[in-house]
Amino acid sequence: MFRAASGKEMSIDEIASRVAGYLMEDTDAQYEITVGTDSQSGKETKMVEVIAVHRKGRGGIYFYNIEFLPLIRNLRQKINEETGRSLRVANELLSALETPLLEKDYTIDDLHVAFQIHCDIGTHGKTSMLIKEITRWVTGQGYICLIKPYSYTASGIANKYSK
Repeated sequence: MFRAASGKEMSIDEIASRVAGYLMEDTDAQYEITVGTDSQSGKETKMVEVIAVHRKGRGGIYFYNIEFLPLIRNLRQKINEETGRSLRVANELLSALETPLLEKDYTIDDLHVAFQIHCDIGTHGKTSMLIKEITRWVTGQGYICLIKPYSYTASGIANKYSK
């Protein structure tokens, strides 16, 4: 179950309704809908998925989900789990957005929306060896893929909740 930034629990359908309403507040604005996941490992792995909607130049809203998994020690496995979760959430959100947008006579393609997956990998450090693999996976699914330092949903918002 996701939560709004306020802490209120929300289903993916409730999030889609909120996002659709947010997009309808200014249909001429440019938006980024981003999904990113980050995790931290201790005795178990804390996985945090985030959906963020940025109205360019005018703020945004976000939602997050926290789940605890058995400890993941392998870096490739951890990054694959994060990316897979982001893709799953993005697909669920896109599907859920269809109904509230159609009720307002819009489709996601009618609006100025860039849909992105933010991956917690970058050119510095151990994750650099995974860049081609992960970015090809995400773009192969039809999404824009951003990595550090541009992947603020994963490396910023989700990271905040994963600590």
